Amino acid sequence: MAGKWALRHLDTLLAVVDTGSFDAAAASLGVSASAVSQRIKALESDIGRILVRRTSPASATPAGEILVQTARRMELLEKEAELQLEGRLNSVPLSVVINADSLATWFRQVLADAATWPGAGLNISVEDERHSLRMLRRGDCMAVVTSESVATAGCEVDYLGRHRYLPVCSPSMARRFAAGEFNWQTLPAARFGSKDLMEVEFLSQELGVFTPSPERREFHIPSYDGILDAVLAGLGWAMIPESTVWPLIDDGRLVQLHPACLEVPLYWQRWKVESVMLDRLTDSIHAAAASNLD
Repeated sequence: MAGKWALRHLDTLLAVVDTGSFDAAAASLGVSASAVSQRIKALESDIGRILVRRTSPASATPAGEILVQTARRMELLEKEAELQLEGRLNSVPLSVVINADSLATWFRQVLADAATWPGAGLNISVEDERHSLRMLRRGDCMAVVTSESVATAGCEVDYLGRHRYLPVCSPSMARRFAAGEFNWQTLPAARFGSKDLMEVEFLSQELGVFTPSPERREFHIPSYDGILDAVLAGLGWAMIPESTVWPLIDDGRLVQLHPACLEVPLYWQRWKVESVMLDRLTDSIHAAAASNLD
């Protein structure tokens, strides 16, 4: 039966997608690259679809993404079955994608909870909340924190709350802004990366359509703590979670540039699968969000 042959080779498909190449997949599986290639070709022949894009890095096609999701679900359920039937304390892999701001703030409560769960392992990837859902669709993870409210296929979605951000800078930068050295179009900005357009979204919300000046200095810093340090040092301004900045505003280390805030709605999207560990993680996510989000 075609399906049985396909299932025996799903581990090879996962290895190719996770490592990004046939050679790296071969090394992780302890076989030759030609063996990996043969298994993928056999799987594609069995399914009747191309499953892997032969690019650099290698990636799953839409048909391949369906099998990748299936393989990860099977892996989770297999690990849980081992825990229940044999009492093994093997790690149950819970792969989650979350935005950096949440990971550095309210998600810390979830990490504390996870430390008390026997047999659970967390594999966390960081991605902007506006782009994380595509990783769930590709099968790269089993759950995401996202700003997307519409559930993707095979998943369920729950509203978590709103993460509130304030526009802040150092006192020295605020003085330069007030003196007219900068305006909103030219005020230097610190952001996580090219996908992070939160300050543009905020200014469009408050000022109408906003386009920063081509001459504006930008600092791309892929670290929550790094962005905060850059703002404190006076490199530029940024949108930073309210829970972090209020103590720094109170002691005079930061200045709020505008009285308004930006509220980002967050949702939890996860597989529709019966899993004790995933349910436990979901409960912890909801508890942390209820305590820390608006």
